[in-house]
Amino acid sequence: MAKFTVSDEVFEIFPDACFGVVVAEIAGDPIEISSLEATMRLEADRVRAALKSAQDVRAHSNVSAWRDSFVRLGLNPNRFPSSIEALLSRVARGGAPPSVNPVVDAANTVSLRHLVPIGAHDAGTFAGDIELRISGNGDMFTPFGEIESEPVPPGELVYACGNQVRTRKWVWRQSEIGKIVPSTARVFFPIDGFAGKTDDCVRRARRDLAMLCRDMLGAGIVREMWVDARSPSVNLGVNLGVNLGVDP
Repeated sequence: MAKFTVSDEVFEIFPDACFGVVVAEIAGDPIEISSLEATMRLEADRVRAALKSAQDVRAHSNVSAWRDSFVRLGLNPNRFPSSIEALLSRVARGGAPPSVNPVVDAANTVSLRHLVPIGAHDAGTFAGDIELRISGNGDMFTPFGEIESEPVPPGELVYACGNQVRTRKWVWRQSEIGKIVPSTARVFFPIDGFAGKTDDCVRRARRDLAMLCRDMLGAGIVREMWVDARSPSVNLGVNLGVNLGVDP
């Protein structure tokens, strides 16, 4: 049974890091696909009206929290924007999130609504546990849309299964391996944040995403969990026949 674990090294750097987690088992075809896409576009319109420029996006407290964290990691946030900054910047420039598939649309809808980064990983591709940790020798990453993998330099904060990096530079770029496809049956959604800064948004996003999974994605089993320095590991319960509930 797969677990999600955040390493001690991460909490040494970011003791206030916190993570809302949603795991959903999609029993059949998603329902209300057109309604979900319309909802995502409404959220994009709302964000665009509030954040009219790149300066507005960067100044927002939810985005600046990530820019500050990337600086602490030795990253230039202008070169490596967090996924939430990249999403909001696209919307502020007049673009709209493309409708990829219902699962990704659900994640983007909630991300726009609460201004937090949300990942979407096919849990059926996990070869063991998934961790947020510091990269080491032998870690490899397959960029989105590509086949060939590339080495990841040691010392980078990554989501990984074994030596397979699923997301580079924390919430910057996700891998081709583990992307959501039509056959995806189990989804792991991490929602990353910081206590005292964005944790309320993370909790609301976790609740809304779980509701969308039930009501619009047709998920028969949904679990909501929480990870922080006091509880750095949770059982995702992604094997067959697990009764899933709600953690604090």
